[in-house]
Amino acid sequence: MKYRPLSKEFYINNRSKLAEKLPSNSIAIFNSNDIMPTNADGTMRFRQNNDIFYLSGIDQEESILVVCPDFPNPDMREILFLRETNEHIAIWEGHKYTKDEAFETSGITNIQWLSNFDQVLNTLMALSESVFLNSNEHLRADVQVESRDARFINQCKSRYPLHTYRRVAPIMHQLRAIKAQEEIQQMQVACDITEKGFRRILSFVKPGVTEYEIEAEFIHEFVRNRSKGFAYEPIIASGANACVLHYIENKEACKDGDLILFDVGAEYGNYNADMSRTIPVNGKFTKRQRSVYDAVLRVQRSAMEMLRPGVNIQDYHKEVGLIMQSELVNLGLIDQTDIKNQDPKWPAYKKYFMHGTSHHLGLDVHDVGTMYEPISKGMVFTVEPGIYIQEEGIGVRLENNIVILEDGYFDLMRNIPIDAEEIEELMRG
Repeated sequence: MKYRPLSKEFYINNRSKLAEKLPSNSIAIFNSNDIMPTNADGTMRFRQNNDIFYLSGIDQEESILVVCPDFPNPDMREILFLRETNEHIAIWEGHKYTKDEAFETSGITNIQWLSNFDQVLNTLMALSESVFLNSNEHLRADVQVESRDARFINQCKSRYPLHTYRRVAPIMHQLRAIKAQEEIQQMQVACDITEKGFRRILSFVKPGVTEYEIEAEFIHEFVRNRSKGFAYEPIIASGANACVLHYIENKEACKDGDLILFDVGAEYGNYNADMSRTIPVNGKFTKRQRSVYDAVLRVQRSAMEMLRPGVNIQDYHKEVGLIMQSELVNLGLIDQTDIKNQDPKWPAYKKYFMHGTSHHLGLDVHDVGTMYEPISKGMVFTVEPGIYIQEEGIGVRLENNIVILEDGYFDLMRNIPIDAEEIEELMRG
C-alpha cells in the first residue's frame, strides 16, 4: 500500500464495538468489493468495501470477514478468509497478504483461505440464530450492479433458508458516523495533501491555461504524496461551467476575467478530503465577483458555527437557507416580493443555491450516517455553501471539512487559503 496503515488495535476495537451491538447467537458476514470490468479484459482499479475495511483494515479483493461473538470456541468468533496466492498470481498480479501479514493488519488470529469458507460457515451457522448481512443502504445510492454482498445474500438464504436474516448496514452506519481519532488523522493527511495541490495551482493558473492542465497539476501533487489520487471525479469549472454543479469534463480554456470553481479532494488510506475553492483566473477578483465570494464565505462561517452536538441536520439546512436568503437580497438577486411569493417547498434562494450545505465525510465522500438524527461529537461534515448566477456566468462554492467537538468544531482545512486577499496575494507570487 502507498499509505501508512492504521494499527491493528484500531480494527480490533471496531470489531468489538460491532460485537456489542449484535444480539445473542448472531453471525455477521462482510464481503470485499468485486473488481469491476470495463471492456474486453480490462478492469477498474480495485476499491475495497468500506465496511470490511473499517472492521479489518484488509485492502484486498476476494476477502470475507465473519464475526460470530457467541460461538462456543473462542478461536471461531472472528475469522478472516483470504484468497490463497501462488506463484502464478505473484508473477502476474503481485504480492497478496500472507496469513501473518493479515494478522498484523487486522489483529484477527484465525486467518483461513477462501477454500475453507463453505465448510467453516456451515459449522458457524449451525449454532447461530440471526444472520446479519451487508448491503448498500446509503440514502443516495442508485444500485444498478449486483455486488458481491448481494450475490452472497442470495446464496446464503438459499443454502440456509430457516435462519433469521437481518440488516447489518444500520449498525455500520452508526459506528462509522462517529470518527475515532485515528480516522480523523487519516482525513487530516488527505486534507493536507489537498492543500498542497491547491497551493500548487495558485501559482500555476493564468489566462489561457486549460481546466485539464489544472487537473493534471492536482493529480501530480496528490500522487507524489502517497495518495491514490482524487477522492472523486474532480470539478475544474471555469466561467459559466461553475454553474453546472457536477461539471467534470474539465476541457475548456480559462479566460481572463472569469472565476474558476474547484471541487477536488485527495484520498489517503481510503479516507477522503472534499474541498471547494473559487479563484480568479487572472489573480484579481472584480468588485462583483468579490461581493459574491464574500457572501458565500460569510454563509460558510455562519454555518460552521451552527454545527454542534444535538443539532438536527434538517433544521440546520433550513437555517443556513435563511442566512443565504439575506445575502442574496443584499446582492440584488432576489427581493422581498420573491420571498413573499415563494413556494415553501422550493424557497426563492434555491434559484441561486440549490444544493445542501453539509454531508457526512469519511471512508465515503458522502459517508454513511443518518441525516435525520441529531449531530454527535466525532462526526465529520463538509460545509459547502455556494451561489450560482447563470446569467452572469459566476459560480462560487467554498467548502471545508470539520470535526464536530463537544463545544465547537475543528477545521481540517484550516490551513487551506480561503480569504480573498490571501488568494490574490498567493496568485501574485
